[in-house]
Amino acid sequence: MKSRPPPGTLTLLFGAHQFLLHPLWVAAAWTRLYGFPLDPRLWVAFTVHDWGYWGKPNLDGPEGETHVELGARIMARLFGRDWGEFTLYHSRYYAARNGRAISRLCVADKYAAVITPSWLYLPCVRFTGEVNEYLHEARSGKYAALSLLDGAHHGDELRVWHRSMVRVLRRWVAAHRHTAERYGS
Repeated sequence: MKSRPPPGTLTLLFGAHQFLLHPLWVAAAWTRLYGFPLDPRLWVAFTVHDWGYWGKPNLDGPEGETHVELGARIMARLFGRDWGEFTLYHSRYYAARNGRAISRLCVADKYAAVITPSWLYLPCVRFTGEVNEYLHEARSGKYAALSLLDGAHHGDELRVWHRSMVRVLRRWVAAHRHTAERYGS
């Protein structure tokens, strides 16, 4: 019996961070927030920023949190330190850990989850199983305080979580879109 690929790999192949679709949603989010991305380096960042999920056993756990390092290394090698930081600090965790501001890529990345239609997003995260980690975190982990499952009944937990996540992220994006650092952009 073949073993299932790890969640990090699955998200890149078929899930919320799908390697073709997610960069396009990030570009669409960037366009809505900051205007059309004319700089080709932005397109490279949109493409590579989540590649570090490959092989990770989780998305929000200790290993998954390091996913930003690969994209940051790629961007730094190609375009310099500022672009590496731009990509590294698309992670709120890394920005806080290093005492740095989040980058605009972080804001666009979060907004991408808001504008990705639920009819596309939910089947993807359900198929990969990554939704199980998201729901676990919403119930008891680091996102429990956000009350993403308030009012959920058996059977509609996924829809309630998604609606709540979109609402929370929409507010977060509105609060941070103008304060995020430009770094390389």
